Amino acid sequence: MELIIGGAYQGKLEYALKHYGLTGADVFDCRDFSFEGGAKPDFSKKILYHFEAYVLACMRAGVSPLEWLPEEAIVISDDIFCGVVPIDTEIRAWREECGRTLTAIAARSSSVTRIFCGLPARIK
Repeated sequence: MELIIGGAYQGKLEYALKHYGLTGADVFDCRDFSFEGGAKPDFSKKILYHFEAYVLACMRAGVSPLEWLPEEAIVISDDIFCGVVPIDTEIRAWREECGRTLTAIAARSSSVTRIFCGLPARIK
């Protein structure tokens, strides 16, 4: 597993595609997923993009975000942990859940890369 994290619009997906030699066809955009109708995530693609949106969908459905996570994924998440703490209870809980989930993912990832202004900094 690989984890790529950074702020919004910092070039995380572009970095992953180039670094791993992949294309848009290899990307599962988690913003397009919900558990409506009993749906389960299709993690057959190599890159899980906007993982933070998947965590929110899991939280709303009462499901662990790690339940279906494949071991060989490249997880890309926006860094939503810095800045002003949200007033909204659900959004605060989401931010906390993202932090805990990504901490677990980082622990079992072979590499963790932070992207800032399109530049990679390998953390692990």
